[in-house]
Amino acid sequence: MKALFLVAAIATAMPGFAQTEDAKQINYLVKFKSTSALQAALKKSVMGTSINKDQKIEMVTEQMVLVSGKNAATAPLLKNQNVEYIQPDYELSLIETYKAEGKDQKAQVMDYLINNPQLLAKAKGDNPIVPNSPLSRNARDPLVNKQWGMLDMGADQVWAKAKNNKTIIVAVIDSGVDYTHPDLIANMWRNPGETGIDAQGKDKSKNARDDDGNGYIDDVVGYDFAANDALPYDKSTPTWQLFLGGGNPGHGTHCAGNVAARGNNGVGISGVAPNAQIMALRFISEKGTGVTSAAIKSIRYAVDNGAKVLNNSWGSMGENPSEGPANKALREAIQYADSKGVLFVVAAGNGFQGKGYNNDTAARPAYPASYPYSNIISVAAIDVNDNLGKFSNWGLKTVHIGAPGVKIYSTVVGGKYSDQPIPFLAVWEGTSMAAPHVAGAAALYWAQNPNKTMAEVKDAILKSAVQIPALQGKVASGGKLNLVNLMKY
Repeated sequence: MKALFLVAAIATAMPGFAQTEDAKQINYLVKFKSTSALQAALKKSVMGTSINKDQKIEMVTEQMVLVSGKNAATAPLLKNQNVEYIQPDYELSLIETYKAEGKDQKAQVMDYLINNPQLLAKAKGDNPIVPNSPLSRNARDPLVNKQWGMLDMGADQVWAKAKNNKTIIVAVIDSGVDYTHPDLIANMWRNPGETGIDAQGKDKSKNARDDDGNGYIDDVVGYDFAANDALPYDKSTPTWQLFLGGGNPGHGTHCAGNVAARGNNGVGISGVAPNAQIMALRFISEKGTGVTSAAIKSIRYAVDNGAKVLNNSWGSMGENPSEGPANKALREAIQYADSKGVLFVVAAGNGFQGKGYNNDTAARPAYPASYPYSNIISVAAIDVNDNLGKFSNWGLKTVHIGAPGVKIYSTVVGGKYSDQPIPFLAVWEGTSMAAPHVAGAAALYWAQNPNKTMAEVKDAILKSAVQIPALQGKVASGGKLNLVNLMKY
């Protein structure tokens, strides 16, 4: 899947977010210089001078608010000496929509749909209740041989020695996760503060209270920042809708399987870290879109609730100064993770029109893959023959390692498995698929070496890479992910 490579679009093209007659909805992020400054502004209604009855204010972080509404003017806030900066709440959207193009392809699609009417059904599931974790049985996973990437990295050679890696939480920040999937359910993170029985004898997961005081009610396996509820289910777009107009094909679930599908349970496949915990954080909707404020909330939630590795199979096609301010808010969220020793694994980007480019020299390199922060591992995609994926970005300074990312077999929504989101029309490939392999590797290694720092884990992953010609001079490590070497490091 030349998958979730997101492109940033400015909420408004007007410099300084000026009002215009045709402006309908403008959302922007306001960062105050301190928490106390923000609280004082709210209490004194200083911000009220810029908010009319059609607008609202929403907290994003302790120093940042999202202001949204019709014709939202920023002039009063720009004069506030306690405001550090104002920027758009950048819209994020899928580049690859799987929409059929051209008469021939559309004709193929229609014939396929006529012959496969079951594809016209709605996507399975709509925010199902989080079930209890089932008991697992020991048995070889029957579909592992379909996972060429796992075998290429030597995963089957290290799994037997790395069974007790339940201590590491990996946040999959994406379109959600099918947390009812039989190969994911046992490895879903369970929030200890929202599970069990409360003082009144009620199930904490269903008592409609914020039992752990983290600001979110009944957040058992994570949170949905797109719909603002505690059920981050991966609402995949039905196949026929993907054909006609694009959307989310179940991207987050596919990524989660690569990271940590349950191992040795006699079911399906295995993730790189077959016993790690998956925290589901949804900020991309079924339409394939999301916004910066929701991404920031996802990152902060993950860090504050114990995740050590964040998988980010999304990004943007650069920050163009002529289009508006840089995305400072997103940068700061990643720096926050860095300050807490949390690893930020990210897709390197899928180029432009199916052709990858150099993030080091491009006028608009992929972000956040190209941000210069020490906790980032930017991942390029390789195929079964050790070639760099044609769509994959690279960069000797900004991309760090290669990992399997072409025709990747993994979990999909509805308790199934696939390497094709759309039969005959598309396969699961992209740097979006490569990044979860590295996130899983980080979890596997860190669990065996719990005293290692984030910097040491990153260093081990890069220095243990196997050198291959296709990545020489293309990525910082010069090689591809190898678990056998990593676990010896």
